[in-house]
Amino acid sequence: MKKIPSSEITPEALFYSRRQFIKGAAALVGSATVLAACGSETSETSDLPAGVDVQTPYESIINYNNFYEFTTNKEAVADASKNFTTNPWTVEVSGLVNKPQTFAIEDLLKQFTQEERVYRLRCVEGWSMVIPWTGFSLAGLLKQVEPTSAAKYVRFETVMRPEEMPGQSSSYYTWPYVEGLRLDEAMHDLTLMATGVYGKPILPQNGAPLRLAVPWKYGFKSIKSIVKIELVAEQPTSLWMNAAPDEYGFYANVNPDVPHPRWSQATERRIGEAGRRRTLAFNGYADEVAALYKDLDLKANY
Repeated sequence: MKKIPSSEITPEALFYSRRQFIKGAAALVGSATVLAACGSETSETSDLPAGVDVQTPYESIINYNNFYEFTTNKEAVADASKNFTTNPWTVEVSGLVNKPQTFAIEDLLKQFTQEERVYRLRCVEGWSMVIPWTGFSLAGLLKQVEPTSAAKYVRFETVMRPEEMPGQSSSYYTWPYVEGLRLDEAMHDLTLMATGVYGKPILPQNGAPLRLAVPWKYGFKSIKSIVKIELVAEQPTSLWMNAAPDEYGFYANVNPDVPHPRWSQATERRIGEAGRRRTLAFNGYADEVAALYKDLDLKANY
């Protein structure tokens, strides 16, 4: 597995300075229709080396987030989620498996070896980060419940708790948040169940206590605050597929050659950088994952 060298990770101090950078950007407000604000092309587009990565500062990672269950304001998620309860927490793993189980979060932390992985995160809106996650391989968890031969997909579900997550009162979206992967994508070594950031426990605004990290896909695929994982035979319909099926498909692989209907995906703004950089196919992980899609038209299957 190709990893980003630790020397290229955004320094934590730089991450903490991210707030000033964010305040220079246009504020985003509420609904799927405003996402184009982050993805528009500007005269600042440059030939910054697409494959050179510096870790995003910790302060930026915890203060610039999409988590619509709390708010659509990226800079307000940390405050809106500060009283979110993450203990006790259980995760049900069920469906087409031989050994369905419900895990307490502390058992997941003990049973599965935690490791640090530095991954690029590319938002569908056109911004990106480089994040040092702590977590464990989803494949290990799925192997423990023994998927049956009928299992073809993995469906994930976020906690439904509108009393703590005020965004879930919005009727614009179909709650709870649902996402899905093909079983082979879920079993890939890069697919991570993340429990921490920068060696610290993951915070509510980043998806505490357990979220998905699938680095070759747009960020909305990496579902947060997971309470249910279900092995199924049919392709799941995600929240974003329900909300805007012409804009958000099931695969959501990072693809600079396939524009979003309202903006280009050819370039991105890396948080902490002034200009724009070229977006890499599969977010730079093509060597590892392109074979999963060798017979698939990724323009039709966006």
